[in-house]
Amino acid sequence: MEIIFTLDEIENVAKKILSENPKKVILFYGKMGVGKTTLIKSLAKNLGVNDATSSPTFSLVNEYQISEHQYLYHFDVYRLKNETEALDMGIDEYLYSGNWCFIEWAENIPNLIPDEHSIIRIETLPDGKRKLQLN
Repeated sequence: MEIIFTLDEIENVAKKILSENPKKVILFYGKMGVGKTTLIKSLAKNLGVNDATSSPTFSLVNEYQISEHQYLYHFDVYRLKNETEALDMGIDEYLYSGNWCFIEWAENIPNLIPDEHSIIRIETLPDGKRKLQLN
């Protein structure tokens, strides 16, 4: 699926993504400032997260409750020096929990990603719009 959109349309984009039934582990690729965290906030809202969401740049993971037994884990592994750091924080337990896992900068932990995952790539177009691809 490919979508061209403005950031004002992000709510509708999140709904379209979820309507495609992506895998629960989603990797987000794109340059800094392209809107990955903004999209994740909108996805979280559409999944039923009522808490304020933010980027886990310093904490590595933010946890949000969706329902009594379902969670969303938002990872930002930009600052990791190696995959051992991710393993030390228990990332594998999150990734195989059956809950939603949204990972920014997944290229820093390529060997830890479950086989079952979806990929979202976002890029900024010359006119300022965004192009999103979901695989």
